Amino acid sequence: MSNISIVKKTIVNIRHSLRFFICVSIAVFIIAAILIVFYKKAYIVKYNGEIIGYCSSKSKLQERINKYIENGNSDNENLAYVDIEILPTYNLTFLKRSIETNDEEIYNAVISSGITYYKYFAIQLNEEDKYYVSKYTDAENIVQKLKDKESNNMDKIKIVERYDTNLASFTAIDDCVSGLYEEKPKPKSKPKYTPSKSNATSQYIPNLGIDMIEPVQGIISSRFGIRRRDNHKGLDIANSTGTTIHAAASGTVTYAKYNSGGYGHLVIISHGNGIQTYYGHNSKLYVTPGQYVSKGDPIAAMGSTGISTGPHCHFEIRVNGTAQNPQNYVFRGR
Repeated sequence: MSNISIVKKTIVNIRHSLRFFICVSIAVFIIAAILIVFYKKAYIVKYNGEIIGYCSSKSKLQERINKYIENGNSDNENLAYVDIEILPTYNLTFLKRSIETNDEEIYNAVISSGITYYKYFAIQLNEEDKYYVSKYTDAENIVQKLKDKESNNMDKIKIVERYDTNLASFTAIDDCVSGLYEEKPKPKSKPKYTPSKSNATSQYIPNLGIDMIEPVQGIISSRFGIRRRDNHKGLDIANSTGTTIHAAASGTVTYAKYNSGGYGHLVIISHGNGIQTYYGHNSKLYVTPGQYVSKGDPIAAMGSTGISTGPHCHFEIRVNGTAQNPQNYVFRGR
């Protein structure tokens, strides 16, 4: 009799469990149906810690923002990039179908905080900006015309790349040539023969003995040499935050941490024979001191740490501690 009683109790318990499972399944189905009928998938968008609306697709919205950072919304050929320091964050949610998303308002709110940088070229005389032109080819044309006219001040004329939030006023090529041209002094009545000197100064370019690749893709935003505010020891390549930076050549990582001297998160790689490469202003570091890296290995992510006006990689090449112009080895012709 006891065995029969146990079997009956087991059957009753199974029935109760089955009923409970059916009830739960029906409830889940009803909830799912309600969600499908009355709600839609969306994303809560926060900017600067505050909710600014809802978007239907975070990938499409972020793609529009990234495109604006790279190209802006202007047809101006001198637009270099737009610096947006803070990007929005997204959290998945279910939104009542009666509530409309506001993708366009969110997009406009984010891009309105951006700072637009323009690229143009200055023609300097005695380290002072005299004229501005839109293209590097225009600047080269001016210098060539002055050379053809044998202007007496050729050794004092220089082309400098400029990046600024305001676009300079450009001057026509012929007007620049007229304003810069300096006639050579006429010879005295009894001229003495003196050996001719070339205006061009030769620069020794060390042979590194290694081949280097471009460490990152992007726009050259500042070149090697004297700038308005300092003597720039490297080359700045601008792109979006998070862009992967690669080792220009194989070597051993000797420095990989935050540098308080203005470089921000900095990686230094030693390639032997006194040759070093620097990669500054990173947002993330992928390597550690003592680690050996091969040419092309990922070493960091682009950022704007340290003294920086926007996301870029500050790239230096040093030989026995002396900074060299990176464009003698990479980014040639750009």
